[in-house]
Amino acid sequence: MHSKVTLADVAAAAGVSKMTASRAMRGAKDVSPKTVERVRKIAADLGYMGNYVAASLANNRTDLIGVVVPSLSNIVFSEVMSGIEDAIAGSGLQPFFGVTGYDPEREYQLVRKMLSWRPAGLIVTGLDQDKQTRELLSATSAPVVQIMDTDGDPVDLCVGFSQTAAGAGMAEMLLTEGRRRFGYVGCALDRDTRAAKRYLGYKAALQSAGITRVPEAVRNAHSSVADGKALTADLLTQHPDLDVIYYSNDDLAIGGLFHCMETGVSVPERLILAGFNGLDLTASLPAPIATTRTSRRNIGIEAAKSILKRHASAGSSSPHALKTVEIQHVMDARRSITSI
Repeated sequence: MHSKVTLADVAAAAGVSKMTASRAMRGAKDVSPKTVERVRKIAADLGYMGNYVAASLANNRTDLIGVVVPSLSNIVFSEVMSGIEDAIAGSGLQPFFGVTGYDPEREYQLVRKMLSWRPAGLIVTGLDQDKQTRELLSATSAPVVQIMDTDGDPVDLCVGFSQTAAGAGMAEMLLTEGRRRFGYVGCALDRDTRAAKRYLGYKAALQSAGITRVPEAVRNAHSSVADGKALTADLLTQHPDLDVIYYSNDDLAIGGLFHCMETGVSVPERLILAGFNGLDLTASLPAPIATTRTSRRNIGIEAAKSILKRHASAGSSSPHALKTVEIQHVMDARRSITSI
């Protein structure tokens, strides 16, 4: 049995004090890069693991960044997390993730637990947390970045785009094609507040154009291709004259396309299908759908950078101002509208 390697062993091997070794392991700015490199190499050679629990107690924070997302069922949030990981690479920080399933109570419990671990920062999806969760986010001294939405009042920092404008922009683009009979298919709009905002923007733009009737098929369940297919069938059975259907996301729109292919509805000549997220899969479908492409990886990068910048400015006498970073979204009509 080998005895446990201690920080004192690392310091002795590196020829520095225990305090210097500790600061070098943390990458403190007052330790030279050469010393940091030497200490960390010796620590790795000796198999020193460190006691980050003790370190977090001493510093009153860990080197963890909490990330709260609603789902991992498609590529949307995995791309956000990829951006976060890339942005903090080499910083000494480490992300840890929690999934809410669009459940406000689960979100509250996740945020509460993550904050009890004294994170270096917290990245949370959306601006519409319930009252108790928002109070937790407002009370923490750690940087908080709310992502994917700018339609609301951020607690601290915010990175995303206007969901309402995205919905309105799609409606406006579809109107330019002369379509007038608009429908909508969505899932879990009571929990997916960003999808609900897009729908509000969509309806508002149509109303401005004199279209007040928008038949819908909505289900209180997580979205899926199967749901998109079933809900499209329901909607077209009741309203066979529709010439546009807007979906709360691409998964549902793809399901709608499968229904149209099975029933002989020509897409996009007879019926335009429009989704949201700009999944790569939409470019490989046998018939085109319209979609909105969002820079999800860039959102993750900017969110993580916001936390790093906050830590870099720690100790500054200047107060931290609320900051919102707008990430561009793009309506993709290349394979849909222009092909009609």
